[in-house]
Amino acid sequence: MPDSMSEQLRRDMKCEGLLECFHGLKELDKECFRALVDAEEPMTVDEIAEAVERERSTAYRAVQRLLQTGFIEKNQVNYEQGGYYHVYSPTDPSQIADDMQRMLNDWYAKMGQLIQEFENKYEQPDTSAPTAES
Repeated sequence: MPDSMSEQLRRDMKCEGLLECFHGLKELDKECFRALVDAEEPMTVDEIAEAVERERSTAYRAVQRLLQTGFIEKNQVNYEQGGYYHVYSPTDPSQIADDMQRMLNDWYAKMGQLIQEFENKYEQPDTSAPTAES
């Protein structure tokens, strides 16, 4: 028996966690983030790909999304003979929490503004007040 529309909407709107809720990250993004958190030192994209058992290009896209959201940081490591490579590590959790709190506060303020605009636009004049008759 198919689900009702309201059940489907509830399921679609369910927030599975902070990563999805605030940033719309995918399951793979969470796996890559977890691999970095569990690692004892920064990792290359190749190491991350191996940890999550995915192709390098797939892991690279997840790493880019995590960088974009500020959940991880990128650092350059230079070879003595020249050249370099990048390693990734999780951002300090307190910084991530501060960023999410700021996003929540901004969202709350914006929703309050939209609610006020809605009320102003659709407010009906009070017609129940008695009129003055001469």
